[in-house]
Amino acid sequence: MNQFPKTIENGLGEKIVFKELVREPDGDKLILHGWVHPKSGPPMHVHFKQDEGFTVKKGQISYQLSGGPEQLAHEGESVTFTRGTPHRFWNSGTDVAQVEGWAKPANNLQFFLSSIYEAQTLSGKGQPEKFAGAYLLTRYKSEFAMLEIPGFVRKVIFPVTYFVGRLSGKYVKFKDAPAPLK
Repeated sequence: MNQFPKTIENGLGEKIVFKELVREPDGDKLILHGWVHPKSGPPMHVHFKQDEGFTVKKGQISYQLSGGPEQLAHEGESVTFTRGTPHRFWNSGTDVAQVEGWAKPANNLQFFLSSIYEAQTLSGKGQPEKFAGAYLLTRYKSEFAMLEIPGFVRKVIFPVTYFVGRLSGKYVKFKDAPAPLK
C-alpha cells in the first residue's frame, strides 16, 4: 500500500512528500518532507500509536500541546510529539515553511493522511468530505483523533454516517484499506 515517493496536498496550504520507509528493529520509520503555507497546519490531533517529529528546514513553525502554551521552532530546531500527546502545529511566518519529519512506527499513517487530504480536496474545506471523514475517523479511531471535532460528532454522528455510508455503498474506494490497529 505504501508508495515512495508519494506526494499529497490538501488544497489548504499543506503538502507532504512521503520519502521512504526505513526498516528499524523496533518499528518502521516513515520519513517525510512537508511544506506549510502561512497560517496553515493541522488542527489539534493525536496519534495514539506513533511518535512524530520534525525539523524546521525553512521558516518557522508554531506548535502547541493540548492545554499548553504556544511555542515556536525556528530553522534548524526540532520538535517531537510522543504517542498519545494531543498537539497541533502551523506556519506562523510569512513564507512557506519547510520541514523534514518522521513518524514511528509508521503503521497506517500514510494511508490515513493520504485519504484525509484527498477528502479535504474533494470538500474544498478544512473538513473532509462527510462520508470519507466519517469512514476514516470511525474506522481508525484507535489510531488517530481530531480533537477539535466535538465529542458528540465523533461518538454519535460519525458512526451513524459511517453506517449509512456502508449501507449505501459509498466506501468502494476503501475496499483495499489497511486494517485498523487495535
